[in-house]
Amino acid sequence: MDKPQILIHIEKSMNYTLFDAKWIPCSAKFVVLGNYARGTGALQVYQVAHGGIELVHECEKGKGFKCATFGASSLQQRYVATGDLQGKLQIWNLDSTELPIYSVQAHEKIINSIDGVGGLGIGEGAPELVTAGRDGCVKVWDPRQKDKPVAIMEPNEGETKRDCWTVAFGHACNPHDRCVAAGYDNGDVKLFDLRKMSLRWETNVNNGVCCVEFDRKDINMNKLAVTTLESSIHVFDMRTQHPEKGFSSVSEKAHKSTVWLARHLPQNRDIFTTGGGNGSLHVWKYNYPSNRVVKDSNDIELGVAGTVSLLQNATLSTQPISSFDWSPDKQGLAVCTSFDQTLRVVIVTKLNTA
Repeated sequence: MDKPQILIHIEKSMNYTLFDAKWIPCSAKFVVLGNYARGTGALQVYQVAHGGIELVHECEKGKGFKCATFGASSLQQRYVATGDLQGKLQIWNLDSTELPIYSVQAHEKIINSIDGVGGLGIGEGAPELVTAGRDGCVKVWDPRQKDKPVAIMEPNEGETKRDCWTVAFGHACNPHDRCVAAGYDNGDVKLFDLRKMSLRWETNVNNGVCCVEFDRKDINMNKLAVTTLESSIHVFDMRTQHPEKGFSSVSEKAHKSTVWLARHLPQNRDIFTTGGGNGSLHVWKYNYPSNRVVKDSNDIELGVAGTVSLLQNATLSTQPISSFDWSPDKQGLAVCTSFDQTLRVVIVTKLNTA
């Protein structure tokens, strides 16, 4: 019992497909998004209260929602940005959801993933959103600029357009630097440098990439978690880039199924969870090596990857876990959704001693 324990605090069955859930910063509320069987979008706000959850607000929109983030909003406004199944990027004031405060046709088809930076006091520089689409494009948006993205990363003419499944911001450690990591259905992982507007690094992890996430967005790149089809987890040490070998990494097999997501604990960047296609949740800890850098035979610095240890695991559902979000305010509190149409509030204990 010295290990962290994964406890289901609240379970609630829903009448729509759940795609994403996010805590509203500085509150005991979270927003849940998905798709009704009739093809319309579900957006609900719940509050944790008296050992249960209460529905605070709900609305139904024209198209199903796929993903959401608060990352580009201020703590005062706490606007949520959403990507839908028809390629539309919208920003909502949750106090008044009749009309979006920002709306743009971001992609030709479904928006698979969205991330934000520059808001919530996290990361320096402009508030920006990044979206990944089935059309193979990665686009960066500034909500203060209407209609047009500030950057587009897309295949060159004649290249095959791969479905981009996941994107994440990182390296927003000063007003000038910023990177975007993207993962594709063929196993490609690409790192775009937004300051230089260039492809900084790419590799292939042999299976479709379901999730990429930096352990922190607002520091010099430290670690990047990558999860894939067929049970693989990769953690790249992003501090040292070798000109030929790139970034070093450690790999693990987990879940005996697709690893849908990885989410780092806000209060400790070395602890992260992964969610599996078999409905299981794993809690991991990254252990740094004694030396993170060595010199190769040509006296060029080469990164050294650490190890990953499993702290705890539990099966929450019979269906894949579609989203997981740690509370930024209460360590160990999380909300997750799965394709059994069930919403769960989860508590993970003893993370401060892990």
